[in-house]
Amino acid sequence: MSEPFVVAFVPGVTPGKWERIWRDRRAGLLDLRPMTQDAARAALEDGSAHMALLRDTVADDRWHAIPLYREQPVVIAPRDSLVAALDSARLADLAGENVLDVDLVAGDGADAVELVAANVAVAVVPQSIARLHSRKDVVARPVEDAPDSGVSLVWPQDGAHPLCDTFIGIVRGRTINSSRGAS
Repeated sequence: MSEPFVVAFVPGVTPGKWERIWRDRRAGLLDLRPMTQDAARAALEDGSAHMALLRDTVADDRWHAIPLYREQPVVIAPRDSLVAALDSARLADLAGENVLDVDLVAGDGADAVELVAANVAVAVVPQSIARLHSRKDVVARPVEDAPDSGVSLVWPQDGAHPLCDTFIGIVRGRTINSSRGAS
């Protein structure tokens, strides 16, 4: 049996649609691995992952990176807080709040949501992280003036796995009959 094609992905990213298309095309064994941003980068570095879906990563002399989409930032707050009464927030609305510095590079945001639920603080995170850790005792409100975040498909400039092009085609929505997707 051949080795799997490994794609790491960070919390909040949902590669299920791409996995279904890959499976339908029978392109080989696909192994999707959820990881923190740091762990996914390390997996690319040591070759244990062939590609990764990462946040806020751009192409450089080591990595190819295809920007896929941007995510709106949201503030998560306790359900009974003043922030919860807003339809959307601005950073100035959070000035009197204890705003957590959520490190999505090293973690997945779950600890921050726990602290928010305990009414210790509020946190600004990408919308997908709020959705991933949604709970009945916290709410998420869009933050109009906070910077958004992006998700990119990343792989090495040198020594890319032969199936990278196939996965790129799937992510970009190419059909199986596309001349760009054919090998």
